[in-house]
Amino acid sequence: MSFDYDLFVIGGGSGGVRAARVAAAGGAKVALAEEDRYGGTCVIRGCVPKKLMVFASEYAGMVEDAQAYGWDIQAGDFNWGSFKVKLHAELDRLEGIYRNLLKNNGVETFDQRAKMADAHTVELADGSKKTAKHILLAMGGRPVWPDMPGAELGISSNEIFHLETLPKDMLIIGGGYIACEFAGIMNGLGVKTTQYYRGAQVLRGFDDEARGLVAEEMCQRGVDLHCGTNILEMRKEGDKIWVKATNGDERLFDQVMFATGRAPNTDDMGLEALGVELGRKGEIVVDEYSQTGVPSIYAIGDVTDRVNLTPVAIREGMAFVETVFKGNPTPVDHDLIPTAIFTQPEMGTVGLGEEEARELEPIEVYATSFKPMQQSFAGRAERVLMKLIVSQASRKVLGCHIVAPGAGEMIQLAGIAVKMGATKEDFDRTVAVHPTMSEELVTMKEPVRTA
Repeated sequence: MSFDYDLFVIGGGSGGVRAARVAAAGGAKVALAEEDRYGGTCVIRGCVPKKLMVFASEYAGMVEDAQAYGWDIQAGDFNWGSFKVKLHAELDRLEGIYRNLLKNNGVETFDQRAKMADAHTVELADGSKKTAKHILLAMGGRPVWPDMPGAELGISSNEIFHLETLPKDMLIIGGGYIACEFAGIMNGLGVKTTQYYRGAQVLRGFDDEARGLVAEEMCQRGVDLHCGTNILEMRKEGDKIWVKATNGDERLFDQVMFATGRAPNTDDMGLEALGVELGRKGEIVVDEYSQTGVPSIYAIGDVTDRVNLTPVAIREGMAFVETVFKGNPTPVDHDLIPTAIFTQPEMGTVGLGEEEARELEPIEVYATSFKPMQQSFAGRAERVLMKLIVSQASRKVLGCHIVAPGAGEMIQLAGIAVKMGATKEDFDRTVAVHPTMSEELVTMKEPVRTA
């Protein structure tokens, strides 16, 4: 039977766009449908605008540091209006690049919602139907809204980039990396920032010592962080939002942001009727080649809820093209993925945390925490952490954790070594680059503890 396309991709985020353009560049006839803006969560309402806001929020501290270093400069006020205009111009530019990448590779695009009609047919919002030999689902995810009275008064990470004005005070609810990153951003921009998290410590799933230091430093920098605290109800009170918390507090805020998790965009996609299996959170269940139980249908990225990171979605898209269009079956490797969390201080991590590693085998822990030269000279008491988790048996470095300015840049390079299977002795044999913070990774001689 003949199809309209070799491949139809639903979703114009990083993963979908990469798969579509690489397949098309290889000669396949490809179409892609996207109901919102091209670039997806990462480019339009995630990593890119978030990182630009992180940069903006760090300048207040730089002025104080500069004064300590002898510069006669004064900080003015932060102008959200002028920053926002530039921010959105940059996102428009990036969306244009994504659209051009598709166009230049001959991918036909439909700017509307698409859902599945059968194993080889996609139905667009205008009612038209398109057939394809292969269909790739890359719809991504969305912020989850809590079920409680007054929840509609809050915003999510989607809306934070579109605020008309910066609030004077703000409550952020959640303890994951999105909540913690925005707490740092808003605090740095001069917003009085409160954060509630129902768990015992923020950044669950990361190394305990590293997340403990991040939380401590966030508080030092002025974030009013309350763990073991959730909210019960919200209501409008004049121009403000009244919030009642589980710890008995009743407070007023200009703005409340929920960062309480994300869910895959699989609602009303016609998937269950076709026999595409969905997991407990609505994620699409796939095998190691990103294939669903329906042979013609594949899924990549956040909609599969495997490892929800942009570079992973791109990797999955590339592996899909190798498998399906290049006759080279390529499973996706989700092991030892380095990641950065742009909290303030920043955190970079690859491999196992101390607690996870201890459950698996006997380990040695090498760690050092100190005040870095640049901040300490400026009279700031901020601490950084360098930490290695080492297997006693194989001597391999099982995990590397960095909490420090520039941790994201450092972990990218440490990640190569860890992925290659470097041992503690490989680290030890490497000469230190002095004076740097990261030299501590190769100069730690004695374990601080074994487990």
